Amino acid sequence: MASLNIDNASVTFDVGGNIPPVEALRNIDLKIDEGEFVVALGASGCGKSTLLNLIAGFMTPSSGRILFDGADIEGPGADRSVVFQKHALLPWLNVRDNIAFGLKLQNKPKSERLAVADKYIDLLGLSGFELSPVYQLSGGMQQRVGIARALTSDPNMLLMDEPLGALDELTREKAQELILQIWKQSSKSVFFITHSVEEALFVGTRLIVMSPRPGRISHTFDLPFSERFIAGEGARSIKSSPDFIKLREQVLEIIFSDEEENTGD
Repeated sequence: MASLNIDNASVTFDVGGNIPPVEALRNIDLKIDEGEFVVALGASGCGKSTLLNLIAGFMTPSSGRILFDGADIEGPGADRSVVFQKHALLPWLNVRDNIAFGLKLQNKPKSERLAVADKYIDLLGLSGFELSPVYQLSGGMQQRVGIARALTSDPNMLLMDEPLGALDELTREKAQELILQIWKQSSKSVFFITHSVEEALFVGTRLIVMSPRPGRISHTFDLPFSERFIAGEGARSIKSSPDFIKLREQVLEIIFSDEEENTGD
């Protein structure tokens, strides 16, 4: 079972000159088991993206350890795929070739690349658009292509950095439901960053709330709402339920209090 273990990780940036070092993260302890959907939430500057970059292997901690499947993370790997807010698709390629691009870099045979791409085209509702240039697609469909591309390497963990932040509200809600369906079908672990409290509560199985710089995990909540959706309850019914609203207000109060404390208001 591939699990992630973050053991007392801290990150300090040396910005140079006469500017003091910036402590971005302090003493982060976090374990994510296979199949969990963990969401990180907090005010801007609390280190959410820095934490994701550590897990992705894009950077290393100043102190502490990060292990995946029992081994130290020493760089990016096919066992962890990243979906960014800006999907970074290749505009000169069509949908199928964008989705298969990572497999091409791995020198997989063309027949295998296309078979895998078509599998995720079907899964993400992109059938009929295989040969369409990605610049002709809506923002929501472009993000589906980005998610499909991340899935083609069959990673053990998906890392999602504000993947729905640029979408309009209706498209965003539909995309939340799609991500939950993919997560349930694939049984992959997910680490998901968002600024939306409602989104965090709906998609996650566990929520970590991070305090302003230096980023620390201040609160943790186990969440039942994604499983309720998977079991068949409607998304709007869940989001308007008293227990959802109560927890939403509790989390908002934590974030607002952290911001006031950080600004001295």
